[in-house]
Amino acid sequence: MNGRHPLQQRADQAGLQVRWTDVAGVERDVAWDVVEAVLLSLQGNTDEEGVSPPLLTCIAGQGLRVPDAGSGPADWVGEQGAELPAQQVGPDQWIAPATPGYWHWRQGERLQAVAVAPLHAWFPDRADGPRYWGISTQVYGVSAAGDGGIGDSGGIAAWLPRLQRHGGDAIGLSPIHANMPIRSSFSPYSPSDRRWLEPLHGAPLQHLAEAALAVRAADPRLDADLALHEAAGQIDWPAAAAAKWQWIGRLPAWLQTHRPGHWQLIESEIAAYGAPLASWASHTAALSRTPASVQAFGQWLVQSSWHQVQRDARERGMAIGLIADLAIGFDPAGVEAHDNAGAVLQGLELGAPPDAFNPHGQAWGITGYAPRALRAQGYAPFISLLRAVMARRGGVRIDHILGLLRLWVLPRGAGAGQGVYLRCPFDDLLNLLVLESCRHRCVVIGEDLGVVPPGIRDALASRGVLGMDVLAFSRDGQGFLPARQWRASAVAMSSTHDLPPVAGWLQGRDLQWRRRLGWTGEAAQQLQLEQRQAEVRQLAAQVQAEGLDSGDLQRDALAFTARTPSVLALLPLEDAAGIIEQPNLPGTVDEHPNWRQRLRLQDDDTALDQRLSAFAAQRMPAVGA
Repeated sequence: MNGRHPLQQRADQAGLQVRWTDVAGVERDVAWDVVEAVLLSLQGNTDEEGVSPPLLTCIAGQGLRVPDAGSGPADWVGEQGAELPAQQVGPDQWIAPATPGYWHWRQGERLQAVAVAPLHAWFPDRADGPRYWGISTQVYGVSAAGDGGIGDSGGIAAWLPRLQRHGGDAIGLSPIHANMPIRSSFSPYSPSDRRWLEPLHGAPLQHLAEAALAVRAADPRLDADLALHEAAGQIDWPAAAAAKWQWIGRLPAWLQTHRPGHWQLIESEIAAYGAPLASWASHTAALSRTPASVQAFGQWLVQSSWHQVQRDARERGMAIGLIADLAIGFDPAGVEAHDNAGAVLQGLELGAPPDAFNPHGQAWGITGYAPRALRAQGYAPFISLLRAVMARRGGVRIDHILGLLRLWVLPRGAGAGQGVYLRCPFDDLLNLLVLESCRHRCVVIGEDLGVVPPGIRDALASRGVLGMDVLAFSRDGQGFLPARQWRASAVAMSSTHDLPPVAGWLQGRDLQWRRRLGWTGEAAQQLQLEQRQAEVRQLAAQVQAEGLDSGDLQRDALAFTARTPSVLALLPLEDAAGIIEQPNLPGTVDEHPNWRQRLRLQDDDTALDQRLSAFAAQRMPAVGA
């Protein structure tokens, strides 16, 4: 850019980053027409001059600036009414309490809310024994008897004994947020409301077996329809969702007739959720064809089902249990957007610039919270979201955690590359995340992949937030990094839902899909295949250098991933089962079977158990360590 553009000052004030560095390290300038369009959408979303925000955040025992505090005496008031004298160390500078929590700084008649965070997020202690490990899975795809064709909590619960046998401590879940009505395609990362759970992932047979079996037996046509979906290799989302909702919707009437005492207990538990559940059910019913009373019952069912799974996991000795996945945003027509209209980015959608996942960039069709509106509301929507997602969970994986620092926003309907970075209040959001992590005893994992700003990984690690090291990306110019060079402060994974499983990567299955979709020509594909073959040889060489050459490169690659010094390693079920297809191919909707694959994993699957056992063995501490 030559000179200073007339829009530069407005862009700076709005928090727009008009120059950014791409994944290849090349500096890029945002077109000014894009900046102007985004500024138009952000009108009114500005800070009020001289007004102290409703909530300040800081770290326990460290300094805090309270704007316009003056030099008079002050004290701290805790959540339970405890009072402590406040120590001033400079103009407007005070020392925060040593005990984390939500405090008030009080000076005369002035009260200032302050969230005091611990230095580190929660992580379970284990002085001796193996490092933690577990599996990760797409909930909808875990096939289980009687799930109606859509994976649910019952399918995950069935995995607990197997994981316990191999010494696993965690199960990473795909997002189980409440979805928009399913009428065509489906994505777990485009929810209606992240504060509530998707009723279709509740398990009638897990929680209400007698009623669930009776309803199916009473209607052979419905039973046959559900059985047809259960036998399918891919999910027909509109049809399977409609059938499962019929099943769930008939449970209350059966219970009222045949088990009235049990139904009264369920009604009292639904009523205990109060107005928030009633509001969610009412708004969800308006979006769908399902009555509010059935939506409320479905929400009770799914909440109770997942709570039971987490309780069972902990009772089996798993140190973490369920790890929830928090999507970066939500559907602009959904309930979360409706309930927080004053804090939502209007006319903008979230996405990602060109990166290693997608060279064309991504437009996700979802929205998020406007940073300055969040600040003006004392971060109330963000806090309530964290509490909802962390409740009754052992961990949370935050999709695109880079969004705590900046969001790639673009005018709705614009091309994926026609975006600009919008700065976010990183320190405040991180403090709140760490505070709620400790209050809920919930591990925090951040997906720090893509275009990663300098310093953010170190900043997250310094607060106990784990990053993600993925096999395909853990390379330098010489080849794959030795296991010892992977980050201890990250979760080690052999793949993710946006990448091919190891077996598919070794075969170049992702490259075949790109050729099939017309993304690459024949000559380009040949070059990519040759490059992949070279990468496979590099991986084989590194595996051999680690002493893991069993003759099965896929199995050895998993063992190599497990051997890294990461405090937690997660093995995707696709890799445990040796599947070649990836759950999602970024940049596609219907062209690739995204979010539809069903995994049929048998209890007597010897190969799967061998992979789990080999993965677990590598998590054991080295002799003499």
